[in-house]
Amino acid sequence: MRSKKLQLTIESESLHEKPIQRKKLIVQIPAYNEAENIGKVIKEIPRKTNDHEVIIIVIDDGSTDDTAEEAKKAGADFVFRNTKNSGLAFSFQRGLEEAVKLGADIIVNTDADFQYDQKEIPKLIQPILDKKADIVSGNRQVETLEHMQKMKKYGNILGSKVVRFCANNGITDASSGFRAYSREAAQKLFITSKHTYTHESLIQATHKNLKVMEIPVTFKKRNGDSKLIKSVPIHIKKSVATIARTTLMYNSLKAFSFIGILLMLIGLIPLVRWFWLSYVITDGGQHIQSLLLGSLIIIFGGFSILLGLISDIIAINRRHLEEILFRVRRLENEKNEYKEKE
Repeated sequence: MRSKKLQLTIESESLHEKPIQRKKLIVQIPAYNEAENIGKVIKEIPRKTNDHEVIIIVIDDGSTDDTAEEAKKAGADFVFRNTKNSGLAFSFQRGLEEAVKLGADIIVNTDADFQYDQKEIPKLIQPILDKKADIVSGNRQVETLEHMQKMKKYGNILGSKVVRFCANNGITDASSGFRAYSREAAQKLFITSKHTYTHESLIQATHKNLKVMEIPVTFKKRNGDSKLIKSVPIHIKKSVATIARTTLMYNSLKAFSFIGILLMLIGLIPLVRWFWLSYVITDGGQHIQSLLLGSLIIIFGGFSILLGLISDIIAINRRHLEEILFRVRRLENEKNEYKEKE
């Protein structure tokens, strides 16, 4: 009798057990006029990895060819279309937002040009699963690539060094588009650039206490011309502008203080010259131009440091606003997920 009661109790408890929900890995693909390659990319993405349900979304950035149709044919679960060509950064940010709304636990961003090996996705997300990183970036090992144009290669190397200095995260390939993001990291990123997200997201990650790791990945030769980089000099110009703006946005005090101190040191040179020529060699009152020039440069240096202090106060307010937006995002997404479960 007792054993029957025990059996009934176990059976009744099992009826109330919550079903085990599989975690979601969403692979997002920003694409613009990639009808030729998008299908190959989608078909190469593993549909099950690390016990995660894999969902593929494509953000068609106002393509004028059949990118959206080819993505659907190849098996994309969702295709989101921008009404006009808004740029890679906009499409990337929209992809993160759509992926989080769909309940993503991990988000992988990959390019639509078939240059990355999608079979490497499991190793890309492993550091996030192991709680060792919030963002994992694929290192294309640009220095060893023979198929990359020399101007583009050296531009990537130089750009990565600048980003590494600004972000202080040790990343050697800052332009890689093959990356994995935890759910929290995706909700904390607010991309403002109109050109590309790669550099800005790394600098933001440092100032939002997100751990970034890098692992080597395969980077194949591209078939056809790049849809993003139509002109390497223009791309470098826009990338430099993005890095400078993002650095000033999140680390203005350090940047302006560096400029201010540099100006003050430069201003000391004509002052020392004036003092030496006026009081050591002669009896004074000579070379007044050096005195005026040195004083002016030092004043500009002081203004630069003052500007850095004001900018830093604004940056603190920005960080508070972004924290509020992050919490609002998280609450909205949790509310939507709760409704779906009901």
